[in-house]
Amino acid sequence: MYVCQNRINSMSWPAPDDVLLSTSLATYLDKKLLVLLRDGRKLLGLLRSFDQFANVVLEGACERLIVGDLYCDVPLGLYVIRGENVVLIGELDLGKEELPQHMTCVSEAEIRKAQKAERDATDLKGTMRKRMEFLDFD
Repeated sequence: MYVCQNRINSMSWPAPDDVLLSTSLATYLDKKLLVLLRDGRKLLGLLRSFDQFANVVLEGACERLIVGDLYCDVPLGLYVIRGENVVLIGELDLGKEELPQHMTCVSEAEIRKAQKAERDATDLKGTMRKRMEFLDFD
């Protein structure tokens, strides 16, 4: 019993000086985050809640779509993300610019057109590769 009691007393929240050493999502509460999902989507928003499974709730969330030098932030509102889909969570530095200077903000319709064109080009490249398989370049 003494050992258990001693372990409980030794547990505590990190001190403000230890925040950089902490790996808990608690340090990111009420901060703007970038969340990368398994399907490649990038979400931005304020972390409002999380649990032990890394399920997170983002307030004012938006999905950032990037194609080449074009980008668009699609508003999602309050967004719940299942923890098993999270690849990476990182705090955004509000003192720095979020994107490089050469990036251009466009409408959602324009970015969807650019995504379709990029997808079609990738599909065409795959089709050309299949047609040339018989040459066996390897």
